[in-house]
Amino acid sequence: MTTRPFLIVAHTGRPASIHAAVTVAEELTRLGGTPVCLDSQFPAISAETSVAVQQLGIDVAATDIEIVVCLGGDGTILKAAEIMRGQQAPLLGVNMGHVGFLAELEPDDLETIVARVFAKDYAVDQRLTIDVTVELNGVPVFETWALNEASVEKMARERMIEVVVGVDDRPISTFGCDGVLLATPTGSTAYSFSAGGPVVWPTVEALIMVPLSAHALFARPLVTAPSSTLTVDLLDRNGASGVLWCDGRRTTSLAPGSRVVARRSETPVRLAHIHSGPFSERLVQKFSLPTEGWRGSSR
Repeated sequence: MTTRPFLIVAHTGRPASIHAAVTVAEELTRLGGTPVCLDSQFPAISAETSVAVQQLGIDVAATDIEIVVCLGGDGTILKAAEIMRGQQAPLLGVNMGHVGFLAELEPDDLETIVARVFAKDYAVDQRLTIDVTVELNGVPVFETWALNEASVEKMARERMIEVVVGVDDRPISTFGCDGVLLATPTGSTAYSFSAGGPVVWPTVEALIMVPLSAHALFARPLVTAPSSTLTVDLLDRNGASGVLWCDGRRTTSLAPGSRVVARRSETPVRLAHIHSGPFSERLVQKFSLPTEGWRGSSR
């Protein structure tokens, strides 16, 4: 029987991530744990170390994984979330990329990180996700989910799409645009942030709708209740087709007349945290925000 299996998911396109994965595997082995990796990443990781690394789905089942250590940027965590969808193992992100809001840790002291992970010295929170359905003529034709956002976008660069956006089975507005984002609080610092959406604290339960380059007098970002149903109807006035992307990983084309429906999912993503600092602290750090003039804690 495998003893305490820990899944390591690395960004194999970055040598530093592979080196970090080897360090984590060797430290876990030294402490008495079992390092596990994806079968697609096994050749790159096993070639750099002499410790025994197991393969997910071959030697160890996903249901047996204790925690997932993600070595990369937010994209690596989104990949791990897709692989471990519906499992209880939390995801711990070590940022080997750029901003990395999901990956909160820096790889300065991997040995200490591994020691705390092995000692179960971490907290876990649950992040809201959304279930996304594409309907055509009232019939579901595609179903998926998203941790950050579902992005409804135009297919052709030269032609905008025309949409009707709705909340809770009521129309809000019709406009031409480049697209519409249906985001979670976790995703509010991702694509939604770049599109001018609000920054929402990840502990807030809400859904977010953000138009992309809309030709309209009223096309403001909306923050709704977590129980709301968000819809985007792709009109066939100009015959323009669209495309749906979820977390930049799962995609399908959208024919004119399609409807995209987003609702809160019953399956959250569990994220592990070693540091207990507030989100405001991470916001300042990640965006290098100026804080000169701050006079101390408010009471």
